[in-house]
Amino acid sequence: MTAAETRAEPSPAEATEGPLLEIVIVSAVGGRELARDCLRSLERHPLRQGATTVWLIDNASGDGTAEMVRTDFPWVRLVPLDWNSGFCIANNIALRASTAPYVLLLNPDTEVLEGSLDHMVDLMGERPDVGMAGCRLVLRDGRFDHAAKRSFPTPLSALAHFTGIGRRAGAPRALAQYRAPELGEHGTGEVDAVNGAFMLVRRPALEHVGLLDEQYWLYMEDLDWCYRFKQAGWPVLYDGRVSVVHVKGGTSVRELRRARHRSLRSTLAFHRSMGRFYRKFYSGGSAVQDVAVYLAIGVKLALAVARSSVARHTAR
Repeated sequence: MTAAETRAEPSPAEATEGPLLEIVIVSAVGGRELARDCLRSLERHPLRQGATTVWLIDNASGDGTAEMVRTDFPWVRLVPLDWNSGFCIANNIALRASTAPYVLLLNPDTEVLEGSLDHMVDLMGERPDVGMAGCRLVLRDGRFDHAAKRSFPTPLSALAHFTGIGRRAGAPRALAQYRAPELGEHGTGEVDAVNGAFMLVRRPALEHVGLLDEQYWLYMEDLDWCYRFKQAGWPVLYDGRVSVVHVKGGTSVRELRRARHRSLRSTLAFHRSMGRFYRKFYSGGSAVQDVAVYLAIGVKLALAVARSSVARHTAR
């Protein structure tokens, strides 16, 4: 089945039988206050044009997030888990149960602003060919979060990005491609990928492409999903006319200390995800390139583990 064959929109009657939008938030360990701020922003700036259902999947946070949601936000559909399932499994729990024409994956370290949700839902209505859309992400201090829009990484662009060469002002386009520089932060247009902090997907596209790949525990899963959407013929759109605040995991000093104990697992997950993404979409063309890429990932992992070990010993 092609993307064009699955693009039939629900009728107005069908759309009014349930929510127009379902929002899925996956809590993180130590992120109770971030989740509270995110949910408060949804209370302040709800979708005006239709009903919304909000899910919060609590990944065994152990920090009182579930209790806070039950007490302060009883309208949220809370799903408490007794283990940290990772990003994809947790999101997929709600995605499987969702029925709305549109589903938004929203990180708990984000805050929506006035009109954000309505603008993005309107955009999807105006562009029935689009399968997924993301918006401009801004940090607390107002600076643009360059991860809001991206090109799919190639071995060269990934190397340039992680060494910092591709992030420098004036870097050649071939080296800076990871940040999709051809489209300005306030522009609107198709991109390879948007950020997993805010991913609005259309029901027919979701059913056509499928759920998030649960082999990713954390990291790269948003790039993987965007790649599959584009492979299936569903464009991914970035709209820089609307902004959402992205705190990017900001937390307290106490939680940062706790995070040191989780950093090794996150580091391993990141590099494992890099290898999986390359293996799924790029490997097999050249044995020399495959060996070089896997070797580079291994070296990068070794350096990251060494830096993490030094940081832990220094902090003692």
